[in-house]
Amino acid sequence: MRSVQAQTDGADVCVIIAARNAEATIATAVASALRQPEVAEVIVVDDASTDRTTAAAEAAGDGSGRLKLLRLTRNAGPAAARNAALAVATARLLCVLDADDYFLDGRLGRLLAAPRTWDLIADDIVLVRGNAAAAVAGLVTGPGQPQRLSLEAFVSGNIGRAGEHRRELGFLKPIMRRSFLQRHGLRYDERLRLGEDYALYVEALAAGAVFAVTAPCGYVAIERADSLSAQHRTDDLGAIITFNDAMLARSGLTPAARKALRAHRDATMRKWQHRRVLDRRRSQGYAAAVRELLQAPRAWRHILSETLDAKLARFGPTRGPEGDAPPRLLLGPGQFLRPAR
Repeated sequence: MRSVQAQTDGADVCVIIAARNAEATIATAVASALRQPEVAEVIVVDDASTDRTTAAAEAAGDGSGRLKLLRLTRNAGPAAARNAALAVATARLLCVLDADDYFLDGRLGRLLAAPRTWDLIADDIVLVRGNAAAAVAGLVTGPGQPQRLSLEAFVSGNIGRAGEHRRELGFLKPIMRRSFLQRHGLRYDERLRLGEDYALYVEALAAGAVFAVTAPCGYVAIERADSLSAQHRTDDLGAIITFNDAMLARSGLTPAARKALRAHRDATMRKWQHRRVLDRRRSQGYAAAVRELLQAPRAWRHILSETLDAKLARFGPTRGPEGDAPPRLLLGPGQFLRPAR
């Protein structure tokens, strides 16, 4: 990897937390960020919550003056909320933390111990459900040897595989150099309410970013069935298709990158067509859904597979309100660099 900035860079990190109705979890997120010695500022952006998110975040402050609170007057989505934080951030390094996730103590220190030859660096994420949180520390191994992601490997790593846990690389939460984002005019795409991280990382890689991925250092994500990333609305999927089309229209991409972007677009299109069928069924009945399905022959296999999985899940084992699955890694060994298909 090339050297991006001097090895003597200070650990000067801004943690950005976009929050919407996160009263129950925001204090844990804020406190975990403030416990990181490398953090210069924590910026919480309340995206027009209707609960006490702002008050809960403020109560989690440690008196150091590092906590900054912004409140949007209308719900604008996570991309706009993060951009509001980017506009006032002063630290040299930026890091996103979701409002229902948290850092283990030492996460940023372990991640920053990796060689400073990157523009973005992310660690594998520990995924937990409910009471399994007590076992997460055993999955943290430290940075190890970072691996570099190419544009085509990153895009391919966001295409799900049937019968597997979701392992999209777009879920990663890297530390990013603010100077790189500023130099290339990069911000979150506010047209996206789903996949905004994917889009930012794609644009960064297309601009020549060095994106390194390491072993888990202590980012803990709480798996929730009602999370925004688990909800694929028709318009949200359509916006990702539009983004991929715009990327494919750019010059200078390698053939491998174009192949990966087309594959991601096709996979997203199948999901979009599935949502269209479901929309038609809800609004116009089964006959209209069948007509919509007949117009999307390339999506039949995906739609039938998803429908079958949903029906089989009704007869599978049930989980309690806190869940009983052990914690797992988002990627796991050997999953960082998946080839384009």
